[in-house]
Amino acid sequence: MYAWESIQCTLDFIEENLDAKQDIKQLAAKAALSPFYYQRLFTKLVKKPVMEYIKLRRLAKACEILKESDDTILNIAVSCGFGSQEVFTRSFKEAYGMTPTSYRQKPIMLNQFDKPDLLLNETEIEENSPLVSEGLVLEMKHIVLEQPIHFTGISGIVPISAQLPLGETCGVDIPGQLWTQFHQLKHQLPVLHHGREIGVSYLNSKTPDGCFTYFTGAECEAANTQWESFTLPPRAYIICSFEAETFDELVTASLNKAVKFSTRWLSEHGYVMDCFAPEIYHTAQIPSMELWYPYQSQ
Repeated sequence: MYAWESIQCTLDFIEENLDAKQDIKQLAAKAALSPFYYQRLFTKLVKKPVMEYIKLRRLAKACEILKESDDTILNIAVSCGFGSQEVFTRSFKEAYGMTPTSYRQKPIMLNQFDKPDLLLNETEIEENSPLVSEGLVLEMKHIVLEQPIHFTGISGIVPISAQLPLGETCGVDIPGQLWTQFHQLKHQLPVLHHGREIGVSYLNSKTPDGCFTYFTGAECEAANTQWESFTLPPRAYIICSFEAETFDELVTASLNKAVKFSTRWLSEHGYVMDCFAPEIYHTAQIPSMELWYPYQSQ
């Protein structure tokens, strides 16, 4: 068993037992490692100490329950492995800047620390060869776009420190809020019926230092001057296409995994990504997305 497989084994165990008390010695034994080496290796691969990671995954589970259940805050705290309501509330506010009660009253999209899939750090795939891992189906390919694709929608300014690294920060999901606003306005926009939707991060002269601009919109026939617009220019792209079991998984954990995998894939194949990387969403029965990478060879 490789070292990463030992850690993945304990990640799976932790996820299945978030309500239970976790012990470093027990986890280290499952990984067949000493407690000292287990903690060092875990922190290196997961980017968080063991107990901090467990707390963040418990908070992610609690967020799901708060949205879907009318159970008391105390019962949710206990069912997610927190020793008391006070500890749970304090941890929740430190991570998200609001209390569990406030979140329940006005739920918004939040960034979570995802459960890592360490296999994606070790796996190599060739173009047009699908990779399947933990409910994620992913594929890399080249295309050449012959004609521009126009989108119209809205944009906002996003602080980089609050959103990156993907899947490793907690707090308010600002791009997610922009998507909510866009879908509330979409019926007013001159967009194509069943057209593709886009989310894209980029920098321009109006973007403050330490931030990026995030545009969200839908496909239209031509650039529109009444609303904000983004045009996907004709050129060569490398596309990372992927599917997930649910739309919520697609736009959170699966997206974060796909970005990390494709970024590594580009580097290992000698490509450098240019200034923007659109997320193209398809309206279909199976939740699917494409990451379009304009690139240059190193």
